Amino acid sequence: MREPEVTCEKVGSCGIVALNRPKALNALTLTMVREIAAALDRWENDAGVNCVIIRGMGDKAFCAGGDIRILYDLGKAGRHAEQLSFWREEYRLNRRIKLYPKPYLALVGGIVMGGGAGLSLHGSHVVAGENFTFAMPEAGIGFFPDVGATFFLPRLPLHAGVYLALTGARMSCGDALTFGVAGAHVPLARHAGLAQRLIGGEAIAAAIAAESVPPPASALAPQSQTLDHCFSAATLTSILANLDDASEAGSNFARSAAQAIRSKSPSSLAIALRQMQIGSKLDIDEALRTEFRIVSRIASGHDFYEGVRAVIIDKDNRPRWKPAAIESVESAAIESYFAPLLEGELDFGVQIGASSS
Repeated sequence: MREPEVTCEKVGSCGIVALNRPKALNALTLTMVREIAAALDRWENDAGVNCVIIRGMGDKAFCAGGDIRILYDLGKAGRHAEQLSFWREEYRLNRRIKLYPKPYLALVGGIVMGGGAGLSLHGSHVVAGENFTFAMPEAGIGFFPDVGATFFLPRLPLHAGVYLALTGARMSCGDALTFGVAGAHVPLARHAGLAQRLIGGEAIAAAIAAESVPPPASALAPQSQTLDHCFSAATLTSILANLDDASEAGSNFARSAAQAIRSKSPSSLAIALRQMQIGSKLDIDEALRTEFRIVSRIASGHDFYEGVRAVIIDKDNRPRWKPAAIESVESAAIESYFAPLLEGELDFGVQIGASSS
């Protein structure tokens, strides 16, 4: 009998979601999105459910993102309506989590990328294990930071969100706690104990406090001055110029950041920077609606398919981006990704609550 991709069950006073594709690093499918959404609907009005816990099975990943290969294959086959159904329902779920009226606790260990961030960072409580690794690496496959990253990345301090969006760099557990991506550090060995406390009805703050330990050191924190200076610039070329200057002055951090940026899709980088510049002024609804506009256009473009081909399909890591140079990206072309759609805008149906900003 085939294992379910996700399980959603009520245990004691908790609704427990377990992502159950460990061999695929719990990559998110449309089936999983729909089952999680249905469970949240059930539990919202169940007086016996005090909080929701979400976790990933296996020790390598909470969730490494959406199942990119499925989305690539649909797009290559011209099945764009099915592609967009995934993103439409995923983004609605991200909003549902952000506005959920009950505590929503993400117990996160291992890799948390892309769609995994959408399932965790919008929750009321993000509890990170010692092997927590967070990244938004989408620009490296010709995509862009979505699942509400337009909302949560610009709100990180010291322009760390711009850094993450442009470089695809990974944050450790210590980094995540220092920069506010996660709220508490509970070692993996204590995750089950924390869950049992909540299942038994213990107050969420007290339960987390009882199992928490001080976070590991952050490798990114000592780079705060360089981070803030370099990534506060208004254009990609000026960000790179700042990084190059810092690199020449001896900063290995700046050197590796610049190298990472130059390997990404120029169009994706420009889109991501624009997201970071406007996102802090958008509420969650506006942020997700903006992302759906972008994804609707990227799904019909070139770089996403070329990036997936180079990184995931052929694995030659030699993408041929169009345009190939950052200097060749036209601002009018980037702005067109953000324009309202002629039809099929993302809507949220019945309003769940006031939009959170």
